[in-house]
Amino acid sequence: QVQLVESGGGLVQAGGSLRLSCAASGSSASLNAMGWYRQAPGKQREWVAGIISGYITIYADSVKGRFTISRDNAKNTMYLQMNSLKLEDTGVYYCNLRAGSRWSVATGYWGQGTQVTVSS
Repeated sequence: QVQLVESGGGLVQAGGSLRLSCAASGSSASLNAMGWYRQAPGKQREWVAGIISGYITIYADSVKGRFTISRDNAKNTMYLQMNSLKLEDTGVYYCNLRAGSRWSVATGYWGQGTQVTVSS
């Protein structure tokens, strides 16, 4: 059974940094892509960043140059380093594990979410 556990969210001032973690267990080789999504209050969940086969990375335009996604295969853990945070980065961040990289499709397995709040 696949289980994803996020951690690392919190309250940070604009311009600050946070690092999110997602520990995965029960995965299989067919689940070759992981990603981060976020959901702001009153808005739909949106894709933020993805990593395929452990090293191919891709980002939404809104976070490109500020966020870095990475994966430690030995620890089965994915990270999201978030720098230069903006107020609009506020939301619940979800870890996602899936087969394939059609990020516009909300599929696969999900973590419980971790809250990120950016204050002015």
